[in-house]
Amino acid sequence: MITGGILGLEREIKNRPAGLRTYMLVCMGAAMVMITNQYICETFVDFDVDPARMGAQVVSGIGFLGAGTIIVTRRNQIKGLTTAAGLWGAACLGLAIGIGFYSGAIIGAIGVLFAMMGLHKFDEKIRRGGKLIEVYIEFSSITNISSFMAFLRKNNFEVKDLLIDKGQLQDNENTALVITLKSEAKQHHTSIIQLLSQADGVQYIEEI
Repeated sequence: MITGGILGLEREIKNRPAGLRTYMLVCMGAAMVMITNQYICETFVDFDVDPARMGAQVVSGIGFLGAGTIIVTRRNQIKGLTTAAGLWGAACLGLAIGIGFYSGAIIGAIGVLFAMMGLHKFDEKIRRGGKLIEVYIEFSSITNISSFMAFLRKNNFEVKDLLIDKGQLQDNENTALVITLKSEAKQHHTSIIQLLSQADGVQYIEEI
């Protein structure tokens, strides 16, 4: 329960779908499954009992809970993958604790925490400084899209993916793009956003 709570606290602070209580319940429930499995094996020694069967069901069954935290936004942005992976990790830690493999559980918990907290800024730094960038842009009119594509070619951007959508601003004529671009050279994404915002007809732009 404590191990799950530590992992869940990090998700709770970041206001993720699965937080403190969810992680505690997953880890504690997995531990109870493994304890029960061990008890069955010790009680029914005269029967052929698979010591890993109940634990295997936890590993596969936790998928339904993790799937509930993964969403695809209207802008085709996938969120919740880290939370789902963390839930699966919490269940595995619970199994290790339940069977008494405490050293492995401690090492695993440190690894999961490091991945969720320690690598967050490093991952963000790599993503923000890479050649690929995905942006959401709203134009005042659909006629601005052709001039925007010419603007991209002029500034040496390669279009890797493109989705046209209805804008979310009040004007019904607004048109939005969800576009993935590749720059010719590495540059900070803030500079790219500032450059793209100067194109004709751009009313709103953000990185996604």
